[in-house]
Amino acid sequence: MQTRILVTGANRGIGLEFVRQYADTGAQVYACCREPAQAAELSKMADASAGAVSVHRLDVTDADHRASLVEELGDTSIDMLINNAGIYGQRNSVFGQTDEARWLETFAVNVIAPMQLCEALVENVTSSRRKVIASISSQMGSIEDNGSGGHYVYRSSKAALNAVMKSMAVDLGGRGITAVILHPGWVKTDMGGSNALISAVESVNGMRATLDGLTARDAGKFLGFDGSLITW
Repeated sequence: MQTRILVTGANRGIGLEFVRQYADTGAQVYACCREPAQAAELSKMADASAGAVSVHRLDVTDADHRASLVEELGDTSIDMLINNAGIYGQRNSVFGQTDEARWLETFAVNVIAPMQLCEALVENVTSSRRKVIASISSQMGSIEDNGSGGHYVYRSSKAALNAVMKSMAVDLGGRGITAVILHPGWVKTDMGGSNALISAVESVNGMRATLDGLTARDAGKFLGFDGSLITW
């Protein structure tokens, strides 16, 4: 049976690499991004995929977009929902200089939107064979690991996402859904920058292996791209 994967933020970086790698395995991939008309590489990939990759317009913060996606999918089962869309927000959010509007925007994208998308698509995931929900977080959301301070906006949004996903793992366990949190590593993308340590290919290779090895006992865990357990 063909595996069905839905990826948000699929137009570049880690999201685009998820689409590429899962399509190469023979999966059906639903690739979601805000502006498909501007996603040249994703569109090219979809055109060459013989139907394995379909592109869907989705601003994760837009309720109408989410409703349209639900309508497009109908009763299609989704084996794996990957909440990858996210923003850094205010990059230089040091003490005394935080921007409230940027902070609220970052929470809307990184925390509230993934929750609302999961609520919208929970029946599609429940009806699938794999029943996996994975949200891309960051080790910067680890409170225990924070030894350098700063980055208030991004850190707090990822810590909040972790809390949301932990509760979701508890609440959806009865449906057989395994919800996990993934740290992709410091990746050479537009967000990670050129000084990052690993490529998107390496990151996604690792995360796919981690996702493939999940069992129900992993629900609610905060895992690195290499499968290692990350402290809260």
